[in-house]
Amino acid sequence: MKYLIVGLGNIGPEYELTRHNIGFLTVDRLADKEGAQWKSDRLAFKTEIKYKGRAIHLIKPTTYMNLSGKAVNYWMKELNIPKENILVIVDEVAIPFGKLRMRAKGSAAGHNGLKNIEALTGGQDYPRLRMGIGDNFPKGRQVDYVLGRFTQQEFDELPTIMDKAIDMIYGFCTIGIAQTMTQFND
Repeated sequence: MKYLIVGLGNIGPEYELTRHNIGFLTVDRLADKEGAQWKSDRLAFKTEIKYKGRAIHLIKPTTYMNLSGKAVNYWMKELNIPKENILVIVDEVAIPFGKLRMRAKGSAAGHNGLKNIEALTGGQDYPRLRMGIGDNFPKGRQVDYVLGRFTQQEFDELPTIMDKAIDMIYGFCTIGIAQTMTQFND
């Protein structure tokens, strides 16, 4: 069984610890826990881990967020992984900070990275893990907020949140999406 776990974010040090990069941060933490090393590959940084007999391919697209679909589509085809075995990890302003929601499919909800994935993979029917970053910003300042760095309090809470997300990734790859959603969704 093969899986493709996609952490969304933007490359470059100026984006490293921003809310928009929570997907990158989460797959980085998973790779660190498993002792996996990232390699620069076609359209993404890539690594692979083994877990309970599953081959779990992790990618961080190097295309910038709004073109993430190029990397997802390429690696899905290159590794011959069906869409239902892909999990996209993404920041979500419509969910309070720290809350996690896995879904088998859904709309892009205005998220440009998800819009591009939908456009290039043929629809909304792919699993995603939405990581809440909250919406604590004044009207018209969403871009500044999502591209802004976490507050110190948020940063202190991140390891616990990311560890729960990692448990959800493992669940997705072993017990399946339905059981994982029942067990973990906030």
